[in-house]
Amino acid sequence: MPDLPASHRLRTGRYAEPYRIYLLTSNTINREPIFDDFRLGRLVVHQFRHAQNLGLAKSLAWVVMPDHFHWLVELENCSLSNLMRKTKSLITRDVNLSSNRVGPLWQQGYHDRALRREEDLVKMARYVVANPLRAGLVKQLGDYPLWDAIWL
Repeated sequence: MPDLPASHRLRTGRYAEPYRIYLLTSNTINREPIFDDFRLGRLVVHQFRHAQNLGLAKSLAWVVMPDHFHWLVELENCSLSNLMRKTKSLITRDVNLSSNRVGPLWQQGYHDRALRREEDLVKMARYVVANPLRAGLVKQLGDYPLWDAIWL
């Protein structure tokens, strides 16, 4: 593989398939804990719901951590890159307007993992929403406000 910056290596060989399930992760720039502020974390949730309402992707599970998010989706009428570009852009706009900040919010690129339908999606959803427990942010999942899953 050629010596490319990390953000370009993330895109090497990426192929998005409609109606396939993906686990998506994106980090804030410099891992800044912007979403420690619950109000700003809710703006991320709003954009996840907006993407679903537009028919771009069906949200299966998600968690918004202080400096990143995990989003388990079934891709619908959109490419993976378009979904992430649009969602991250709208979150940045909303967060910047709400908090009087300027500039980029996200690290370039994102991580994706395509899942096979045979994989245990409920188990993956539990893994996603249990991030706050593993990070020591809460003692019980119900104490963390920024997560959801269609099965739980």
